[in-house]
Amino acid sequence: QVQLVESGGGLVQAGGSLRLSCVVSGSIFSLNFLGWFRQAPGKQRELVARITSGGGSTNYADSVKGRFTISRDNAKNAVYLQMNNLKPEDTAVYYCNAHVLTRLGQFRDYWGQGTQVTVSS
Repeated sequence: QVQLVESGGGLVQAGGSLRLSCVVSGSIFSLNFLGWFRQAPGKQRELVARITSGGGSTNYADSVKGRFTISRDNAKNAVYLQMNNLKPEDTAVYYCNAHVLTRLGQFRDYWGQGTQVTVSS
């Protein structure tokens, strides 16, 4: 099994910053893409940011470009999301996503339990 444990969510005022962390553990041969998604009440889950296995390529939702930065530490099997200049519309549950090659030789997607980010105006 593979587990993703997120941390770092919370309540912040508009213009503030938060840093989300996600550590991946379990039956992992290698981690491929790592990403962050979010889901606001009444809305579909959407991609926020994603990073390739070597960290050399990233992509972001247009709404967060220039404000959020995704990074990873392969030695720790961890991915981070630095969120600056937060806006009330960033309020959502944020989910970590990992595309994993398991030790059984299978490519699978795994999700964290989600962490709430609330931005007050």
